Amino acid sequence: MNESAAATPSAAELGSVPTAFIRLADAGDVYVSWRWADDALARGVAVLPRDQVRETLRLLTDAVPDPARPDDLRRVMTAGALADPEAESALAQALSRTLLPYGLAVQLYELSQRGIRPHLRIQPSPRLAQVPWEILAPDAGIRLLDIADVSLLAPVSVVHAPDRIVHRWNDTRELPVVAVLDPRVPGFRADSELGSVLGRPSAETLAAQHFGRYGARVVPRVDDAVELFRRADTDRDWLSEVLRAGASRLVYVGHVTAPAPESGRSEHAELHLSCTADTRGFAATNRTHRPLSAKDLLLGTHTLDSAPVSGRDRWPMPSRVALIACESGGDLRFTEALGLTTAALSAGAELVTATRWPLPTDHAFHTFTPTTGHPLQAAICAVDTAHDSSTPVPTLLTWQRSQLSAWRDAPAAENSPLLWAAFATVTD
Repeated sequence: MNESAAATPSAAELGSVPTAFIRLADAGDVYVSWRWADDALARGVAVLPRDQVRETLRLLTDAVPDPARPDDLRRVMTAGALADPEAESALAQALSRTLLPYGLAVQLYELSQRGIRPHLRIQPSPRLAQVPWEILAPDAGIRLLDIADVSLLAPVSVVHAPDRIVHRWNDTRELPVVAVLDPRVPGFRADSELGSVLGRPSAETLAAQHFGRYGARVVPRVDDAVELFRRADTDRDWLSEVLRAGASRLVYVGHVTAPAPESGRSEHAELHLSCTADTRGFAATNRTHRPLSAKDLLLGTHTLDSAPVSGRDRWPMPSRVALIACESGGDLRFTEALGLTTAALSAGAELVTATRWPLPTDHAFHTFTPTTGHPLQAAICAVDTAHDSSTPVPTLLTWQRSQLSAWRDAPAAENSPLLWAAFATVTD
């Protein structure tokens, strides 16, 4: 392993919060490079051996749900490594040994000894896109989340696209919040594969109470927060209309269908709104429903209309987008990342919070574990609260640290990393 590191300056010498840009590339082995903003610390490079990476990723893959196996959720929630404190700790340490270069680990340790919390901006390779970097354990009692803030870097090709126009939070924060919450998918009953993810709407639920606080700030305009959920009119035309009218944020809670990485078709990731089968779009119909695909968001009506409208003009994304659905950040697993996260960033978002793997619903928690609360709704509220703050990444990480603390003190299904470590924020 070929690395470089140098003594860490004092807090006074560093000044502002130090930020590291960490990039990983697959080429048989995994190649890692990192640099610090303003060259605050020494740059470094490392090579991660292929066989060790493969074996560690096998352990991770076995610990998270396989979307191709609908019955897999019971296994990972009851016997998977992320559901057992000892097995999860062992997995976290294995991930750290394999993926955290020694030179970078030394720099992070020295920063932590000085009470300095850096921001690590990571651009994972496709093979490493599902890695929950936050739980890496450089030591049995220390997680990366304890000593650093972590976010993911958007692909360079997206960030520096010449025609990309970014909607900045400081300019749009007073605009409405667009909320698409568990929409009804035509042709699918509430208890079917594309049915309800939150269950029967009720004023007593955490999600209804949370979004009810927004009042007139939330779109669609409703008299009762319960009316925000399980709507049948939140289709792509409605979404286009409200986004073009101006929005500060978009929060989507529902279903995403992600293609397998080996397909090479990240643009086929699908967002399930209330669109009927007669809606024009690039995705194939499913019963009486046509999903909104990443290809739609990228191309708009190109080839579908004699006077086509681009995707970013039809669905201009607000500054902050939350896609709370199964494997909504799955496009990072592709060499050509053209999925939903990338499409949102291309259309103007500054940051997108999405998920690395399928999420267990509250119904799954109640069915497979002794959980009595509503962990998924609590997670939705936490993500949305972070996006409504001036510091979305640190705020979300603060919630994740609180979940980690609960997992350490009184491990239970509802505070397992299986849920909270699934969330990652991609920034431009």
